[in-house]
Amino acid sequence: MPLLLILLFIVVPVAELYVIIRVGELIGVLPTLILLLADALLGSWLLKHQGRGAWRRFNEALAARRFPGREVADGALIIVGGTLLLTPGFITDVFGAFLLLPPTRAIARRLLKRLAIGRFMVVGIPGGGRGPVGSPPGNGGGGRGGRDYDFDATAEEVPDDGSREPRLPRTDEP
Repeated sequence: MPLLLILLFIVVPVAELYVIIRVGELIGVLPTLILLLADALLGSWLLKHQGRGAWRRFNEALAARRFPGREVADGALIIVGGTLLLTPGFITDVFGAFLLLPPTRAIARRLLKRLAIGRFMVVGIPGGGRGPVGSPPGNGGGGRGGRDYDFDATAEEVPDDGSREPRLPRTDEP
């Protein structure tokens, strides 16, 4: 983890400065500044456009009672990609564009899914499941001050009509 922080906060900015200086030497200072400003403006427009689309797809998934996992992952990748595009520099712009463009974002989403599978543990299963780390077995994660509206639980994906598409359970059914 410390190596990752060193990479993010020291190596990346130094590399960005090096690339900006080299581009400035090749095409000139003013064209380099215009190019940096143009890709920041393009990045903000792309962030707005892709963000609206992700928000619309998220609401459509909820309206269709589907679990919006893909839409949430897309939203997170769009936020990170937009932040990278708004950061001055050419290296971060390449990674930001990779996360903002839909075809390459799908690749990033698949990579993210591969990294995340098996790294999370479900905790706080009501009725005798294992609660948060350090809580006694069977607690169900109810150690948050005894508020009955604030408890750890699990989410269930309930397939509707035998399709492979996960659905959220209906609230009007017992």
